Amino acid sequence: MKLSSPARHLLDLMTGARQDPAPWQDVSLVSAVELGTLIPAAYRVGKRPGGARMARFSTEAEARTRQPVFTPEACLDVFGALVDGLPTRKWADLFVGIGALVRCPAGAPLERLAEPARTVVGFLLREKRLDSPFSLLAAAGLAGLDAEVAAQLTEGRGPIAVAEVELLLGWDVPRRALFAESVREHSFNAFPPLPDILERLDDLPDYRDFARVTLETAEARVAAIHAGKIPYRADKAFATGEKETIGRAARLALFRDEPWLPELLERLLPGVAVAPTEARTLPSQGVLFEIARAVEDHPTPEAMAALRAARQATRHAGVPKQLDRMLKRIEPALAGRIEAAFRLPDGRVRQALGEHTAVISTDGAVELSWWHGDKKLKSAPAAVRQEHPDEVKRLRKLAKQVQQQQATLVRALEAGYASDTPPPYRRLAGQPIVDRLIWEFEVSPGEWRSELGLGVPDVPVRLWHPARASAEEVAAWRDVVRELRQPFKQAFREVYPLTAAEEAAGVYSDRFAGQVVDYPKVYALFERQGWRAEHLGPWDGGGSGEARRRVGGWQVTFSQDLLPDHDGHAVTGQVRFHRPAEGGWQAAPLAEVPPLVFSEAMREVDLFVAVASIDLPSEEAGLLP
Repeated sequence: MKLSSPARHLLDLMTGARQDPAPWQDVSLVSAVELGTLIPAAYRVGKRPGGARMARFSTEAEARTRQPVFTPEACLDVFGALVDGLPTRKWADLFVGIGALVRCPAGAPLERLAEPARTVVGFLLREKRLDSPFSLLAAAGLAGLDAEVAAQLTEGRGPIAVAEVELLLGWDVPRRALFAESVREHSFNAFPPLPDILERLDDLPDYRDFARVTLETAEARVAAIHAGKIPYRADKAFATGEKETIGRAARLALFRDEPWLPELLERLLPGVAVAPTEARTLPSQGVLFEIARAVEDHPTPEAMAALRAARQATRHAGVPKQLDRMLKRIEPALAGRIEAAFRLPDGRVRQALGEHTAVISTDGAVELSWWHGDKKLKSAPAAVRQEHPDEVKRLRKLAKQVQQQQATLVRALEAGYASDTPPPYRRLAGQPIVDRLIWEFEVSPGEWRSELGLGVPDVPVRLWHPARASAEEVAAWRDVVRELRQPFKQAFREVYPLTAAEEAAGVYSDRFAGQVVDYPKVYALFERQGWRAEHLGPWDGGGSGEARRRVGGWQVTFSQDLLPDHDGHAVTGQVRFHRPAEGGWQAAPLAEVPPLVFSEAMREVDLFVAVASIDLPSEEAGLLP
C-alpha cells in the first residue's frame, strides 16, 4: 500500500533504509491502517540502536493508545515478524498477533497464516512458554495443533478451567481470537481494548451459557464444602486456573446484569468467605477477591450487597479490610452505571423497638433518629440500647450504608448529564431526592419546560442544566432553590463555555495547563471521579501520561508530566476531546464538541487542578518545562 510521508519515514527508519537524522515524524499523523502496517516492522527492530529504536518505541507507544487496523497482508506480516523474533527473543508476543486477527476488517488470511503459526506454537510448546494460554489456543487453531496445546494447557488445571479450554476448542479461530482479546493477557505492547469487546463476546451464546454453569458449579462446590460432602481445606476450594475462569464468568454475567445472578451471589459470596468450621480461614480468598474485582468492573447494587454480606460473615482478620477498600472503589463505579444505580433502594426505614421507633430518613441529609410516640429523642434511649444492642448496632451501620447509597445515587444522577442515552429517570419516582432537583419536560416537540420534581407524566424528561438555559432562567431558579438543599450543584452549577482562544487553538485547550499538582492527590481524584489513568512513575516511559473519561459519547483526555526534581509533583498539560473513529478515537476541534459535554468535562478538570495544585517557590517555578 502507498504510505503517507510520516509513515514512510518511520518505516524506512525501522527497516534500515534511512539513517539520516531527518526531522522527527509525529506518529499520531499516520492512519490506523498505516499503523497496522508499521507494527511488524517495529517488532523486528529488536534492540537496534539509534533512529530505528526510537521509531519502534514511538510506533509501539502509539499502538498502545490508538486502535490499529490491519490489512490481510499486514496481518500475515505480523506473524512473520513473530517467527523472525524467535531466535533472539526466545519467545513470541502472541497477543499482538491475535490482536491483529480481530482488527482485520477484510478478514485475516487464515490459510496463509497456518505455517508461521505452526512455527510459533511449536516453539512455545517446546520452551514451555504458556503465559498467554488463550492467545496460544487461537494460534493453535491456525496451526492445526489443538491436541498438542490442549494437552499442555489442561495439565494440572481444575475441572472448571479445563471445561473452559474444552469449550474454546470447539470454536473456530476468529471466535478464539475474540475470546483471547477479551481476556487481555499480559503484553506490554497490547493494543487498547476493543470498545465493544464484551458486546461481541455476549454474541457467543454458548459462552453465556457456560458462564452461568461455571458460577452454579462454583456455588455448588462451596455448598458441598459447608455440608461436609467435600473435605474442607483453607483456601483450597478451587484448583489452578479456576479462579480466573470464575472471574470471567462473573464479569460477563454482571455486564449482562443477568436476572439469575443476584440470588446466586447471595449464596456464593458469603459461602466462599467463611470456613464451615470455627476456623478464621475461608474456602477461597482468591475467588472472593476475583469476583469483587468483577463487581468493580461491572457493579450492581445486588452484587455490592452480597459482598457486604461476605464481609460480615468472614472471620479472617485481613479480608474485611481488603473488601472495604474494594467497596470504596465500587461505590463510585456504580454511579457510572446509571441504570443499575437507579435500582438502589430509597433508604427509608421505620422500625419499632418496644415502645420506641427508629427512623432512617433521606429527605435531606441521611439521619437515624429515635422517637417515642410523636416526640423525637436526642439519641437512642437507654432502654433500647440495653434490650436491643444488636439492633441498635445494625441500624447505625445501616444508616451509614444508606448514606453511601444516597451518595452513589446522587453521583449517578449527576453522571446523567454526560450519559450517551437518556437515563431512566422515571424509575426514581418516589425517591425524596428527585423533589429537590430541577427537571425539564418536553411538553411539545423541541419545547422544554422546567419544574421541580418529576411531576409531569408521560413526556420525555431530562435534568435541567444551566448551560442549556438563558441567564434570566438561571437567575430565577437560583432564587427558587436558594433555601433548598439540592443533592448536587444544579442551579448554582459552574458553566464553562468555549473561549475564543480555545476555538482558535483547534483540538486542544491549554486553560488548565502548566499547573503544578500533587500527583498522588490528583491520581486519587481521577479514580474517585471515574477517570482512567495509568499511574506515572520513574520507569521507562512512565513520566508522561493522560487521564481519560467518556462524557456523552466523547472521550476526554487530560495530560500530565511528572517533574523529575520534585518528588510526587506533576505539571498539567492539555485537555482534548475525541470522537469515535476507526474503532478508536480521533481528536476533534473543540468548536464541534457539544457545549454541555465541554462544560462538564472542563468542570471536572478544574476540580482536579484546584484541589491538587501546589504553589512552588518562585525560584523553583522558573525551572518548570
